[in-house]
Amino acid sequence: MLPEKLENINNVNSQQSTKNIKLPFLVAGVITLLLIGIAGFYWFLGKSPVSIVVRNSQPGAAIFVSKSSPAMVSLLVNPDALQTIEQKGAFSQVTNSLLAKSNIDYQNDIKPWLSNEITLAVTTIDIDRDPENGLQTGYLMALATEQPEKSREFLELLFSKRAFAGTNLGIERYKGVKVIYDNFEYSQVENIQNSLAGAVVNNFVLLGNHPQVIKEAINNLQAPDLNLISSLAYQKATQQISKNAVAVTFLNLPEVGKWQGLELAESTYDSQILSLVLNSQGLLAESTFLTNSQVVPPSLPLSQPIGALHYLPESTALAIAGANLSNLVNSDLAKLWKQGTATIYGDSKNAISLLLKPLVEIQQSWGLNFSQDIFSWVVGEYALALLPNSENIIPNWIFVVEKTPQLVAGIAHLDNIASTRGFNVSSLNLDEQKVLAWTQITATSENNTSINVDAKIKGVHTTFDNYEIFTSDLKTLTAILSQKQKSLLKNPKFHNAITVIPQPNQGYIYLDWENSQDIFKRQLPLLKFVEVLGKPLFDNLQSLTVSSYSSEPGTLKGGIFFQLH
Repeated sequence: MLPEKLENINNVNSQQSTKNIKLPFLVAGVITLLLIGIAGFYWFLGKSPVSIVVRNSQPGAAIFVSKSSPAMVSLLVNPDALQTIEQKGAFSQVTNSLLAKSNIDYQNDIKPWLSNEITLAVTTIDIDRDPENGLQTGYLMALATEQPEKSREFLELLFSKRAFAGTNLGIERYKGVKVIYDNFEYSQVENIQNSLAGAVVNNFVLLGNHPQVIKEAINNLQAPDLNLISSLAYQKATQQISKNAVAVTFLNLPEVGKWQGLELAESTYDSQILSLVLNSQGLLAESTFLTNSQVVPPSLPLSQPIGALHYLPESTALAIAGANLSNLVNSDLAKLWKQGTATIYGDSKNAISLLLKPLVEIQQSWGLNFSQDIFSWVVGEYALALLPNSENIIPNWIFVVEKTPQLVAGIAHLDNIASTRGFNVSSLNLDEQKVLAWTQITATSENNTSINVDAKIKGVHTTFDNYEIFTSDLKTLTAILSQKQKSLLKNPKFHNAITVIPQPNQGYIYLDWENSQDIFKRQLPLLKFVEVLGKPLFDNLQSLTVSSYSSEPGTLKGGIFFQLH
């Protein structure tokens, strides 16, 4: 069939042309399709029930991918399933854009045979394994097919159009499989970036940026000990895939580091699996990091909501709640933070100064070391909150700590720090409640005749029920003590968000995006850039909730729940 099509093409007017389809373009298109297809439907989601059937929670194309592959990402539902739940034609726009340069029509050429999986893998860091001529990354795309004959017709159509555009083609039978590819000199990096090879194997259409990528995929199928499924790390990771996941990503972290030119420092974790699950409230992204080392969570899993949350108001913009901060620096979370920041930024301190600048400024202005001066004595429940402040661009804050034997010494230590920083630590009564205030007192004179004393409160704290409550100002503390306002636990958005997070867990980080975005955009300029990249998601975002809930040795499992309109 291919020779006939090529002959027909040669008879067409030579003035007509079409641009070559490039695999990196396909890569970008599929990733965009995945993101927009998942994020772009949420406006409609709240108005209509969603029913997506995920037939297989594990990527079938893993049989073609080498166990040394740095990364593999899979969409595990037919794209049309996402199309049915997005209301503004985002799916059609993406597919049209994706295929515009290939003269391929999705509805007629791909949809009839496409099944329930699209997998993209970085197969190798260097195709020819010769670093002297530069690293030439291998990419493989595998599209599941329900009708192999129709998919073969698609492949021939795709390459016939490339031949029409002037590309010389090669056809080779490799281990019983017909492989079609661009036939030119592959020693130059730009050729590999622009080239394409393909084959239909079993129930998959394989596309790669080099014929060797396709051949190695066939080798991996026929020699099972070479493919990803035979990897013990991958086998362990796939046990953590969420039920009904619509998309899955597996990362071989040391190989990802090499691929990106990074040295994997503090290498506790060697692999990661990420899965995306849709529900009527939004999107849950669950991630599991795996290691052969001994890792421990910062606290015992909590099966009930944290009591300290009762003292955070419903209007809270950011809430962080859990138990036992004293073990945080030695925990699995700390090891992950060190590995990630040391690999990307070279040093955890550099990452903190770039990513958590507001916290650095607090430590510097107060002369604090969070780990030594606060975390060390917080062994019970805690809750930290930021509140929008209509009178000031700086948000108000609340810190609630459960009473423990270590609490008295910890409070005395903080009072001492306040005193050494020049603040006056004084006692006062607030509606018959004894309160300690950290105040900055200054005296000013007017015309040398009178002297005024100005007291600015920098923080207050008091014992209430079984907790010590710290706040940035008296007004916030008064509102908490009066208990006239609803607590965060009564906030429907917060309640719905934590309901999605599995129990038991190690607590929550909850961000009310609608109430906090102005605060964080001022403090973290990088966030504006991230928001632009993820515009479909951020446009519909109500809140996000982060939690850790590891339950098996050698794993750190957690999730981020995006609650959407």
